[in-house]
Amino acid sequence: MIIAHSLHELRLALEGSQKRVFVPTMGNLHEGHLKLIDKAKALCNQNTELTVASIFVNRLQFSPHEDFEEYPRTLESDCSVLRARGCDVVFAPNEDIIYPQAQTFKVSPPPELANLWEGHFRPGFFTGVCTVVSKLFHMVSPNIAIFGKKDYQQWMVLKQMVQQMAMPIEILGCDTERSSDGLALSSRNGYLSAEQRVEALQLQMQLKGVAMFIKTQAQGFKAQCQRACETLNALGWKVDYLTVCQQSDLQEVDRWEQQDLVILAAATLGSTRLIDNIEVTRAERAPSKQ
Repeated sequence: MIIAHSLHELRLALEGSQKRVFVPTMGNLHEGHLKLIDKAKALCNQNTELTVASIFVNRLQFSPHEDFEEYPRTLESDCSVLRARGCDVVFAPNEDIIYPQAQTFKVSPPPELANLWEGHFRPGFFTGVCTVVSKLFHMVSPNIAIFGKKDYQQWMVLKQMVQQMAMPIEILGCDTERSSDGLALSSRNGYLSAEQRVEALQLQMQLKGVAMFIKTQAQGFKAQCQRACETLNALGWKVDYLTVCQQSDLQEVDRWEQQDLVILAAATLGSTRLIDNIEVTRAERAPSKQ
């Protein structure tokens, strides 16, 4: 495995490759990230096809009050697990490589998608994500890029960015990787105390409750989400949102009209903000009783 810190090193490592499957990360890797690497490896069938991962904590997507300085940097252990998983190239630049000048040119996604949900509670987040991912795409020139669907809205935003900017890249999403008890794997889970780690399961439990409701009911989704929020808040959480949306555009809906749905949630437990989601497809729906 080659570890490249500069653009020159990256270009040498990629030279001669006919296909590149790319997994962008911010490091502090867990099994969810490594499943993305496994997916990338499965798509590379020849010696000229490379699995590439990046490790870069992107300042642009952190608000001033968020945990940029405290975000775990674990490059040595990250590279060790990537090597064991068969990754071919790791691009681990510092800020001077990604942002050699003040980044005054930015990629701003449309507000009708980017200002919803995560974008509402984290202003500028998706502009920071799109800007850095766009730069990484130009540097790596991948044929395929893989993202985890735990960050559902991010996945949707990046798919649309690639489509509208005519980038020759296929964007794939992988299902959320979970621990044996159902908690979505996240680098921020490490901030939870032992007691909070147990309580964190409540977020997924409430999402499952809403999912069961919308699989059997044709309407009343907002009221059911409100009940789930009240339950979490009563347990000491601070809920930012818990909502049922169309998968196609993440617009909130209160009734089922044959579309595929996704339940999105973000809530803070102690000082740790967690996000999760559950998809509900037409195939999972019970026949309407209307």
